[in-house]
Amino acid sequence: MNDQELKLNEEEILDAPSKTRRKIQMEQLQDLGIELVKLPKDKLKQLELPQNLLDAIKLAQQINSNGAIRRQYQYIGKLMRSVDAESIASKLADLNGESLKSTQIFHLSESWRDKLLADDANLTQFADEYPIPDLAELRNLIRQVRKEHQLNQNRNYTKLFRLIRSIIEGKINE
Repeated sequence: MNDQELKLNEEEILDAPSKTRRKIQMEQLQDLGIELVKLPKDKLKQLELPQNLLDAIKLAQQINSNGAIRRQYQYIGKLMRSVDAESIASKLADLNGESLKSTQIFHLSESWRDKLLADDANLTQFADEYPIPDLAELRNLIRQVRKEHQLNQNRNYTKLFRLIRSIIEGKINE
């Protein structure tokens, strides 16, 4: 080897990531894979993962043995090296954000349902805050739920919740 080849090899070595940095990157990929294993099947389909990675994740979801699941996580981490992990991570973050948004809408809808059942004055406040397509239908449904509550029936309770949630989602999605 001549001096130029040695200099090139030294530069390549200095530019290469250290062993510690590579290990950290592999652990991050494995952690991302573990997050994917915890997802339900319908959300996994939304991520559009390669088939071999999807099969490994589905297999990991079925494994109960600690040693076997650890090895499967390592295998998933290895498969993650060959895919665009950043795009998967961003899609996963979007998916989690959607989930958080739907949870917030759910809790807000529950809160409004309880407020509307507690007092009629809250209906005007709700109507001021959210555009209601049919106020008479909402008012009638609230009355029915109150009557059913006295008779220990809950047929329209869920219907009221769904109506409130659709009204809130309509305002948020505008």
